[in-house]
Amino acid sequence: MSNQITDQRNNHRIRAQVPQKPIQLMKAVYKQTLPAIHKQLSYWKRKAENISDQELREQALSSIKSKQFHCQGGGVYALLAPKELRTYVYQFIVAYQTISDYLDNLCDRSISQDATNFRRLHQAMIDALTKPSDMDELDYYEYQEHKADNGYLKELVQTCQAALERLPSVQHYHSHMMVLAQLYCDLQVYKHITPEKREEALRDWWENYKDVYSQLEWYEFAAATGSTLGLFYYAALAANRLHSDDLDQQAFQSYFPYVQGLHILLDYFIDQEEDRQGGDLNFCFYYKDEREKQQRLLWMYQQSKHAVDRLPFSSFHQMVVDGLISIYLADPKVRKQQEVRKVAKSFIKQGSWIMRFFHWNGWLIHRKIKKV
Repeated sequence: MSNQITDQRNNHRIRAQVPQKPIQLMKAVYKQTLPAIHKQLSYWKRKAENISDQELREQALSSIKSKQFHCQGGGVYALLAPKELRTYVYQFIVAYQTISDYLDNLCDRSISQDATNFRRLHQAMIDALTKPSDMDELDYYEYQEHKADNGYLKELVQTCQAALERLPSVQHYHSHMMVLAQLYCDLQVYKHITPEKREEALRDWWENYKDVYSQLEWYEFAAATGSTLGLFYYAALAANRLHSDDLDQQAFQSYFPYVQGLHILLDYFIDQEEDRQGGDLNFCFYYKDEREKQQRLLWMYQQSKHAVDRLPFSSFHQMVVDGLISIYLADPKVRKQQEVRKVAKSFIKQGSWIMRFFHWNGWLIHRKIKKV
């Protein structure tokens, strides 16, 4: 009986701390999340500046400079954690996302396009979720020409490990966290190999999952594996002492594939012109025309809204989904692409006042918030 009363008190306390309305959420973002993320990123920027190898240093600094809004967006999940543990959730989110962005830059610029190299580099993202005592000591740069990072990647991994160790329920969610991380790493390997091999590799990979995710196209499934949002939500859940197998399953099924798929399709959507010029892989290129692309984005949005409605603090997750649309479509890249700008206007115009409110704030964050 006493345990039940304690759980109820914890639930009421957490509910009082979690933003449930748009204005509450944005107030918390400006006053708590953005300063916390800025502090963490500033630390990693200083570390990156001390990397000996010029190529590794440039890619580390570039990933922080150009992709910090990934950390800013992901950082919102820390607001689901008890206040006394939010620092550790912020530490995990920033360190893990920094690994992701750094390795993505490194693989994009790699001369070798070797799957073995990409697999070894991304082992860091698996190790970041693993207790140090349970992992083998690996040289992540073993197959890299550039190696001297002065311990940068290793410290990022160790920071993730240390932060997760401070979260009381992490073991209850660890299994699904590893599934999401492995899917992410597989994608990074297949999408970075030589252009003539990557589509075949991605399609072969899809064969293992197409029966379970038959509602998706192969490139939509691949997009869904490329997001870290589910992992960040699990980190927030791990900070709470309330857990269950049902919640673990609900969290996984809500975020994968729908919310994660929406996230990465939006990312590719605004990068179309950039990727077209660079000859890079972009999953939005596989839609037969602009109409189908817009319809599938809308469908993914609707599925995401429906999926998160089953979660605790569903209003928070509903705002996250609207926020995804808003912050991506507020990116300065949008206005430079006629078709993208047209779709963006249509989405925002048809959306609720909440979406328009987040869109305005997204515009502000992209253009006015101080960069690290």
